Amino acid sequence: MANRTLATAGLAVDGPSVLRPLRRVLTGLVLIAVSCAAVLGCRSAFSTWLPREIGRYQDYEAAPPCPAGPPTHAYEDCVRTVRFTVTDVHAGAGSKGDHSATVTGSPFWNGTVDFGDWDPLLTALHKGDRVTGTVWHGSVMTLAKGGARQSSIDEPRDEPQMVAVAGTFAALLAVLTFVFGAIVLTGVGGSRLQAAVRWRPYGMRLLTTVLTVCFVVGLICVWTGVAWWLTPGLSTLIVAVAAVVIYRRDPPRAAASGR
Repeated sequence: MANRTLATAGLAVDGPSVLRPLRRVLTGLVLIAVSCAAVLGCRSAFSTWLPREIGRYQDYEAAPPCPAGPPTHAYEDCVRTVRFTVTDVHAGAGSKGDHSATVTGSPFWNGTVDFGDWDPLLTALHKGDRVTGTVWHGSVMTLAKGGARQSSIDEPRDEPQMVAVAGTFAALLAVLTFVFGAIVLTGVGGSRLQAAVRWRPYGMRLLTTVLTVCFVVGLICVWTGVAWWLTPGLSTLIVAVAAVVIYRRDPPRAAASGR
């Protein structure tokens, strides 16, 4: 969507390096508006989303087993073990890759349990199977049968790195669109600086780099267990180096003179 926004704003052009005044103003305003929205997204990621995910995981890890006896409420702060009967299974069916199992037999938590994948349990389940579920805060966290256990998409995960890189992506997007928008809007720097903020090749390359770097760094940090607070600096450093390489390999003056 960000690609389309920049292209629609007028940077995806192969014409003269200086945009016409009205088009330049509209392009700059659109880019700055995108920057403001990205700032809000970054703020939400770090001030709301990240603390909520960390707190939810910590609460789940610290939750004690529920006391013996039948439950009286669907929502409980403790972790309860429940026996279910499988009534339906979807393992990769449908165009959207539905991975779910429908279970019944409990007083409160009957229904569909969604998973992120079909392994290691879902493909082995069949209608009528008896499974053991863990329930916390009114949702099924896991299902297990025999030695196979699979987490549902509702189970809290210790993956704050992905939230951090999402906020970092929003921050870098805000910087990118603000700088491009401010230069286009004000017309400063002459033809060379105007050429440096074109969508092709610079905007497209920079946006692709930001998206790729944040995604890859997030995955690597999750896999290796790197602290989440290192991911913003690491992502920003790699993007900065990549930006230098992009502009040195294809200087704006050379790009402008070739048009």
